[in-house]
Amino acid sequence: MKELVLKVEGMSCGHCVKAVEEALQAVPGVVQANVSLADSKAVVKTVESVGLACVQAIEEEGYRAEVTRESTIPL
Repeated sequence: MKELVLKVEGMSCGHCVKAVEEALQAVPGVVQANVSLADSKAVVKTVESVGLACVQAIEEEGYRAEVTRESTIPL
């Protein structure tokens, strides 16, 4: 399993958080997505490398995103 941490810019409310979480959860391979408005970040657990797809999904919702960390986590 992999864990991605993404910096997300442009979120300003709970609706933004929900939109980003839903976009991430729709990406094939994503197991879990947690988005923090206060930290301007998303932590995503995946079964494969989907960093680019996650960035694209967030940007399609109108926010800016970049992967700041990707690591393998033990099952």
